[in-house]
Amino acid sequence: MDIALHGSTAPGAGFEVPLEMLAACHGRVQQHCELLQRLLAHVRQHGADAQARDAAQRVLRYFDTAARYHHADEEQDLLPALLEAMAGSDAVCIRDMIRRIGSEHRALEQRWASLRETLLAWQRGEQVDPDEAQAREFIDAYAAHMAYEEAEVMPMASRLLADDQLDAIGKAMRERRGITRLPAGLTTPAPSGGTGSR
Repeated sequence: MDIALHGSTAPGAGFEVPLEMLAACHGRVQQHCELLQRLLAHVRQHGADAQARDAAQRVLRYFDTAARYHHADEEQDLLPALLEAMAGSDAVCIRDMIRRIGSEHRALEQRWASLRETLLAWQRGEQVDPDEAQAREFIDAYAAHMAYEEAEVMPMASRLLADDQLDAIGKAMRERRGITRLPAGLTTPAPSGGTGSR
């Protein structure tokens, strides 16, 4: 059974277009959830063999690093910028959105912490039975969370955030990852698609 990371070349976007990059991150979350699903089936049939150890390591690396950065990007940069963009308006819907996303992120992180122990065991080659229900709950919760963000948060951000706010979000996302400069040839961040209305 092939448990390679299919489609690992998800549509990419750079920090100069932070909304597109956040959307591309959702694509990578989906890919790693699919890899996790294939890994569960593989372990049931073949145990924690070399392929399983490699796949477990990739899933662990992604959700321990990139997914955490993604949550921070949203909570520390995107959502506060949306709240600022609503200054002077009734921002109740944004505050509710912030609470909901933060709550869902904490719940996802708790589910991951439980699932992580099994993946660590597989990475070590230990024969631990997969907890299908636990993995399914994690995958389904992530799918629902991303669907909400794509339906509600991203369209609102695209509509409300001005280019300078998007540039600041992109800069913060780079710094969070220890990237201090834009790639060669990009001396000025390109417009991110904001309306510039604010």
